[in-house]
Amino acid sequence: MQTQRKTHNKYCHKPYSSNRILRFGKFGIKVVSFNRISEAQLKSLEWSITRKLKELSNNNKKSFKLWNLVNLNLNLTKLSQESRMGKGKGAVYSKAVFLKPGIVLFEFDKVSYQQLLEVFNFVKKKIPAKTILITKWN
Repeated sequence: MQTQRKTHNKYCHKPYSSNRILRFGKFGIKVVSFNRISEAQLKSLEWSITRKLKELSNNNKKSFKLWNLVNLNLNLTKLSQESRMGKGKGAVYSKAVFLKPGIVLFEFDKVSYQQLLEVFNFVKKKIPAKTILITKWN
């Protein structure tokens, strides 16, 4: 059984991160504001994006490519409500990621711009942070 380490700091203090530009696909969703996304929120976002892209491509085959570039690096802990002071930090109940402005959440390829605009407008309401759509022009 593998134990999970409990994080002490709320977010990563590294000033530079490598996922601020598009690396894999032609289009991407970039975060513009600070926020925190839990593991369940990230899974539901990815699921809804794939479902919407399959719906727009009019076939059940997965003809598009989708990359999730976010790494869950924050363990959320919780102690019971009626416990007294002390006795440790509590058990890990979920994972999350702290988002900074400029981080690319998802990248897309083999999708037309019109399809992606429709997907972005659909998903923009579900993401708790402010986001923009970015493109890579050759």
